Amino acid sequence: MKISFIIPRWPKNSFWDVIAFKFPLLSSSLLAGLTPSHYQFRIIDESLAEIDFDQEVDLVAITAITPLAPRGYEIADEFRRRGKKVVVGGIHASWLPEEAKAHSDSVAIGEADEVWSEILEDAEKGTMKPFYRQKERTDLSRLPIPRRDLFPTRGYLFHNLVQTTRGCPYDCEFCSVTALHGRSYRMRPVSEVEKEIQSLERSKAYIFFVDDNLVGNLSHAKELLTMLSHYRLRWVSQGPIHIAEDKEMVSLMAKAGCHGLFIGFESLREENLNLMGKRINRIEAYENGIQRLHDAGIGVYGSFVFGYDYDDPSVFDDFLEFAERNRMEGAFLPLLTPFPGTRIYQRLKQEARLLTEDWSKYDMATVVFQPKRMTVEELQEGFWKVNRFFYSLPSMLKRVFNPFHIKRSLIIFGPMNLGLWPAVKKAEQHFRKSIRQPLL
Repeated sequence: MKISFIIPRWPKNSFWDVIAFKFPLLSSSLLAGLTPSHYQFRIIDESLAEIDFDQEVDLVAITAITPLAPRGYEIADEFRRRGKKVVVGGIHASWLPEEAKAHSDSVAIGEADEVWSEILEDAEKGTMKPFYRQKERTDLSRLPIPRRDLFPTRGYLFHNLVQTTRGCPYDCEFCSVTALHGRSYRMRPVSEVEKEIQSLERSKAYIFFVDDNLVGNLSHAKELLTMLSHYRLRWVSQGPIHIAEDKEMVSLMAKAGCHGLFIGFESLREENLNLMGKRINRIEAYENGIQRLHDAGIGVYGSFVFGYDYDDPSVFDDFLEFAERNRMEGAFLPLLTPFPGTRIYQRLKQEARLLTEDWSKYDMATVVFQPKRMTVEELQEGFWKVNRFFYSLPSMLKRVFNPFHIKRSLIIFGPMNLGLWPAVKKAEQHFRKSIRQPLL
């Protein structure tokens, strides 16, 4: 049986389509690793290659996050029109399985690691069920070595994506991770992670540990970092800012080869953090935490969400001043997007503040709800302003390319900033053209 795993593309020239740095989807290579060898498995990332709808294939598996769901449904409909069997999964389909079922033969709800073999057997026998759902959460000790050999050789910033934990112990209102996994936090045996590190065929020079919180369990994190320190690695991952208060942990991360952390600061407004449920963040500790990480040679890629209820138009300038003063190497600067399945989606819907449920607009770059302390237009303009100024040459010279503050993290964050500089400009021009707005 021939299986094609398809990842839909972003709309051409949209904000995320023009970003030069793309990542493979780890779940695709994990499912390939779980597929018996007598099946033929291929991965098609539509952002890198066109889809051949006339290909010889017996089962098409499609996964999509919310803004890519409409394109995923188009792909599913086209293959089904040609008589091919289609199973749809991923986070959006898990939230809205009935919607996904209208475009597919089957829907995989939630994690699919331990139900994938059943889907394959049923597809081969022609007895696919409408819905598949695991009885228990995935046992991470049984994860296979991902089939990285199926990834395209070119087009991705990282090939070496590795997962050591799944889930997050926190419970943020806007977070899709918590919405999918609850507050569960599962750890993969460090011995299994080490086997995967040793299996990497491409250069081990850079690894992205895709955990939503690498240090959610300190005991596991210390064991992991101690193991990693025995290898000459350079890697990035995700973690909370308060970890910088743990000098031993910061030292271990640096020794183990950490070059950067993606950190969810989320807001510079205390009231917003309380509303989000992210009380573990303390704004007064942000700057010292960044400095401690920088002193250890660890770059900081911050995440700030714009549009929460206590944001007003001043929040954009406040962020830019904060980011430049603290020489943040990079930042993810999305608009608040109430993805279905999250508590913020339910709250905004109850408050009659959702402006649309056209999922293609839930791209984290388009305002889809009514803000409280600014107009829709002010929030939309603020989004483009903050991204445009942050990824401008003057800002990059202050934050990243300062000759008096050369950091080892420049290896990864230098090219990232230079790539995002023209990409943001192009995306903004495309956005304004699509809605016929002038560039301000």
